Amino acid sequence: MVPGNANPERGPDAADGPVATQLRKGVLEYCVLALLRDGPRYGVELLQELGRFPMLATSQGTIYPLLSRLRRTGLADTFLRDSASGPSRRYYTLTAAGRTALEEFTTLWPAFRETVDHVLTPGETP
Repeated sequence: MVPGNANPERGPDAADGPVATQLRKGVLEYCVLALLRDGPRYGVELLQELGRFPMLATSQGTIYPLLSRLRRTGLADTFLRDSASGPSRRYYTLTAAGRTALEEFTTLWPAFRETVDHVLTPGETP
């Protein structure tokens, strides 16, 4: 299997197709929470980290509204930190509620993934 491609026959653009976009929308929030679990990060840093994985790569037009939503819903918080290379940067941190949401997702994800794999496998019955 080609890294970043769910289906090597679809080619290198499979990570940018409509199916990948829908899958990414469903899990991106939790991937961002997971990245914040290890400590504060700023938006461009999150974009770079997600960009290491073609299936999770996204744009500023997606990540900043997502970060705003995480902040509004209490899953993340922010603070400003001076930057040696320009203006202050807004850093995002995981809140207790964010940690709880991430733990819930982490608990449910294996069973969810297994169920989807099961349904997608030809000839499998529940």
